Amino acid sequence: MKKILFLCTGNYYRSRYAEEIFNHLAQRDGLPWRAFSRGAAERGSPDNVGPMSRFALEALTAQAIMPDGIERAPMPCVLADFHDAHLVIALKEAEHRPLIEQRFPEVAGRVTYWHVDDIEFAPPSIALPIIDAHVRELIAALD
Repeated sequence: MKKILFLCTGNYYRSRYAEEIFNHLAQRDGLPWRAFSRGAAERGSPDNVGPMSRFALEALTAQAIMPDGIERAPMPCVLADFHDAHLVIALKEAEHRPLIEQRFPEVAGRVTYWHVDDIEFAPPSIALPIIDAHVRELIAALD
């Protein structure tokens, strides 16, 4: 089984959503890929409530997807996560590249960047459909 690592800042909203959407579609299509997600920052926001953003949960529920990781707390990335992944995707280059280059310079060149803004810059009604489209393109490329 090949693995994809999705990164956002705190592993609470964008990367968790991408992980769950990817795993749902990959399983549906019988692909030998599985996603996991982590935070590029050393710790998440103290403002986060619960293990996963309610916006991510609501969007998944609206698509009849029950998240496998619904109870898992956000997790910061460690170097071993990069070694476990065949592909690494960070959700926002301007936000995540500096964190990754600072914390993991030895593997920073392996990261592919998307351009999905966090909630303070784009509402979920904009950001989550962008993630959906990126994940569907990725699934099609792996198929």
